[in-house]
Amino acid sequence: MNNFKETLTKWAANEIAPHYEQWEKEGIVPRSVWLKAGEQGILCSTQDEKYGGLGVDFNYSSVLYHELFRAGFASLGIGFAVHSDLVGNYIGHLGTEEQKLRWLPSMAKGELIGAIAMTEPGTGSDLASIQTKAVLKDGKWILNGQKTFISNGLNADLIVVVARTDTIADKAHAGISLFVVERTSKGFSRGKKLNKMGLHAQDTAELIFEDCEIPEANLLGKRGEGFLYLMKNLGIERLGIAVMSLAQARGAFELTLQYIKERKAFGKTIASFQNTRFKMAEMLTELDVGEAFIQHCIQMHCQKKDITIAASQAKLWASEKGQQIIDTCLQLHGGYGYMDEYMISKFFRDSRVQRIYGGTSEIMKEVISKELI
Repeated sequence: MNNFKETLTKWAANEIAPHYEQWEKEGIVPRSVWLKAGEQGILCSTQDEKYGGLGVDFNYSSVLYHELFRAGFASLGIGFAVHSDLVGNYIGHLGTEEQKLRWLPSMAKGELIGAIAMTEPGTGSDLASIQTKAVLKDGKWILNGQKTFISNGLNADLIVVVARTDTIADKAHAGISLFVVERTSKGFSRGKKLNKMGLHAQDTAELIFEDCEIPEANLLGKRGEGFLYLMKNLGIERLGIAVMSLAQARGAFELTLQYIKERKAFGKTIASFQNTRFKMAEMLTELDVGEAFIQHCIQMHCQKKDITIAASQAKLWASEKGQQIIDTCLQLHGGYGYMDEYMISKFFRDSRVQRIYGGTSEIMKEVISKELI
């Protein structure tokens, strides 16, 4: 694990840091970076070696996301997470042998980039209300609908699309299926690139399916079981977001610790003021306690235990607390914290979405409370 962390840190310093600002201006990470990540064994590492992975557990993914987000490379971290631990896992867990051999090795090499299309313009977190439909006709699935807020939307070669295949009265969650749409599929197109508050290097787009033709063999898993698959896999997505949230906060804390030791006010360093010291002590305690719980959740997942509730708790607490910590760090920077050239400003912008995607904080409370009442 330490060797992996060292390799990752060195790779990020050489391959990401010098170019990241330019990628943010361009609004996309070049495909060449994905190929280099594949060479380092960073992509789809939890997949079996037979399919191009390393056969390791989620501990390795958590180290990857922690280091990228801690260093301020959140856009790239999200892209890799969607690719490896969402799309890769859906194909790895649900795919046939033919599907896994067809897609996973190229995903692990970075030759194919994955995205997942759940959200629609009118649904948000309400997956049971999706309107995208798929009809089986003459040995092909005909897909119609529109998706939005899709991470990796411009770069993606493989898109796991959530669509309704059957209508079942009084069971809105039933009749939903998953499909893999490929870049070359007839009737598939990309809408506009979406401009966001933060995560400027993450290519986020609208996806459009107009009588989109996909082979019958591109159904992922069983017809009508899609909602159950989504609920089962959302736990790992939410756990990943929890890791990312506190990693960003940890990075902001470390920046601030250095800043307050150097910045002077009223003839002495900011670090010498009791309020500053107490704020730093509070934040360090919150980070250490939060990371301990997240590690507990990671071990639960690696032991194949149900993390549905624990992951929701981790995401709720880490995303809310993480942004509070970053806000406090920005405040300690004073006016400089509001300037774009200071990294703390980017941490603040990039962290805001953590409370929204993967299920809003309000949805997390619904999930957790249903276990209580």
